[in-house]
Amino acid sequence: MAKKSGGKSKKAAKADDDQKAGDQKAGDQKAGDQKIKTGSTDKSTLTAEDLPYRPCVGIALFNDEGQVWIGNRIGFEGAWQLPQGGIDDGETAEQAALRELSEEIGTDKAEIVAETPDWLTYDLPDHLIGKAFGGKYRGQKQKWFAMHFTGKEKHIKIDVPHPEFDAWRWTDFGTLPDLIVPFKRPVYLQLVEIFRDVPQRIRNLGTA
Repeated sequence: MAKKSGGKSKKAAKADDDQKAGDQKAGDQKAGDQKIKTGSTDKSTLTAEDLPYRPCVGIALFNDEGQVWIGNRIGFEGAWQLPQGGIDDGETAEQAALRELSEEIGTDKAEIVAETPDWLTYDLPDHLIGKAFGGKYRGQKQKWFAMHFTGKEKHIKIDVPHPEFDAWRWTDFGTLPDLIVPFKRPVYLQLVEIFRDVPQRIRNLGTA
């Protein structure tokens, strides 16, 4: 009769099973940690194609003479731009534009007279990818609104709770692209073309 090799006791067998289960669990945890590590996005290696555009609105605010409001970004001498900002959850683009106007230049005395038919986009320069906008976006897609300022200059206040500008002035609409940082210039060139008749339309309101 063939002899069977000596078997392990039930207690010893259970200990072996427990050890194997523990080793498997540890292996699964290590694999999971490795997956998380390799699957995470390293901001230092981000490219524009890895990120979406941030939904945003912009406002071209015109006075009765057809000049447009422009502000200098706080802390950046010569960094002129129009008011702009993100769209909050549950907010329409129109609502966001009026809110941003109030938050950035302290007035709600404006009426929408035109808007861009499509979203205008710009990309951040490479050195800002992974840094600007919390590292979440490649640039912005913007819905722009032309507005007629219906108040007086005393109603404009840039010393708001969260200031964006440290100086402001009215300027000719057509000069905007020459005043803007280079990576935003293509958007402003499109804006000047799309809203090219707005200054005259607003001047006509004063003579009607």
